[in-house]
Amino acid sequence: MNLYRRLRNIAWRASMKGLPRGPHLSRYFMYNRLGEVGRTLPNRNGRVLAVSRSANVCEMLGLTPSEIVPADYPEHNMLSLKFPDESFDYVISDQVLEHVEGPPQDAIDECRRVLKPGGIAVHTTCFINPIHEAPADYWRFTPFALKHLHRDWSQIIEVAGWGSFDVWIAELDGVRYTAVPHAKWHPFHKLAMKNDPNWPIVTWVVARK
Repeated sequence: MNLYRRLRNIAWRASMKGLPRGPHLSRYFMYNRLGEVGRTLPNRNGRVLAVSRSANVCEMLGLTPSEIVPADYPEHNMLSLKFPDESFDYVISDQVLEHVEGPPQDAIDECRRVLKPGGIAVHTTCFINPIHEAPADYWRFTPFALKHLHRDWSQIIEVAGWGSFDVWIAELDGVRYTAVPHAKWHPFHKLAMKNDPNWPIVTWVVARK
């Protein structure tokens, strides 16, 4: 990072000091939106399958699960879940689909299989994003792609994305993964809430079986 960018990084961080903050820039809008969607869901209890360390999304959705069952990689594979049919009220994956080492449709179909009738899947993933190995990075998804993957489900409650070209300025300043202040007047908050549908960095879908 050059001197100019280092100074901008310091200025960003100093301007947010002491302010209550939430998720980082690439998650702030999405998690807030999932919270709004979660409040509209009729059943916020039940049994949740959290794929690969995705239990945090339960809180974002405002769920109060009777049980959260972790299915973490590599012990569990989204392409072949080790659970009986119709076992869960929710299946949640947070930034997992891009790492599936196989056809994404198979992963979505597996989630559908383990959901009870009327159960809900929540998947977040990415579209415009650098390659990131965890352990490997295979796929990118537009909202149209997520809708297509759920074309046989009874209802797509929401499919959307968030991002803007301006986020890459924050990336150059080294603050993309900095927690966003809740203060609506702050420029970083405004950046986090700016959304250009043509530049989705993260995408998500909420669908009912």
